[in-house]
Amino acid sequence: MSQEVSHVYFVPGMAADISIFEFIKLPKEEYIIHTLSWKIPYKNESIQDYAKRMCEEVKYRNCILIGVSFGGIIVQEMSKCIDVKKIVIISSVKNKHELPKRIKIARKTKAYKLLPTGVISKISNWEKLAFGDFAKKRATMYQKYLSMKDKRYLDWAIKNIVCWDQEETIEGIIHIHGDKDIVFPIVNIKKCIVVDKGTHVMIVNRARWFNKNLPKIFKGNLS
Repeated sequence: MSQEVSHVYFVPGMAADISIFEFIKLPKEEYIIHTLSWKIPYKNESIQDYAKRMCEEVKYRNCILIGVSFGGIIVQEMSKCIDVKKIVIISSVKNKHELPKRIKIARKTKAYKLLPTGVISKISNWEKLAFGDFAKKRATMYQKYLSMKDKRYLDWAIKNIVCWDQEETIEGIIHIHGDKDIVFPIVNIKKCIVVDKGTHVMIVNRARWFNKNLPKIFKGNLS
């Protein structure tokens, strides 16, 4: 009897290209990997309607949805529209209570509206803004992986992270989080699989960990 194959859909972080998953490898006899790219949101489009549009790209139901950072929020919204086998979020949050204090303040003061996304969208060479070897390495990573620079998308994404209104955690969700994540500090995160020394970009620089452990996590053998 042939083994059942699971279809796995990956959604990247905010503004990131699907190439952030280039180092992720899963056993081909068990899993088929698909990646979902960001779409330009319609004017005043709700996150729920956006998630429905993302679901149009999911051809195989009862799949595994995996989202990184803001992509983790999106796959949770997608799971409310289609049948899924598992939801896995990486470097993300499960509800609005796990958002850091600075984001909660930005929501209350509406400070997120003041971010210069128009300037960000026009940056063509991040390395020119970087000082020091570490900053240049980070800039090179941004240059390679942050491809969605459309101002409408950036404004929409930032607003929907800051104003995400999910109260309760989705039952059965699997959360993988690095203990060195500075975007979503682990101090605010409840019930997750902790990656030692994992940062917010660990899907790229800790790909070996994910390649080794994702199959175990899918089967419930790592918690």
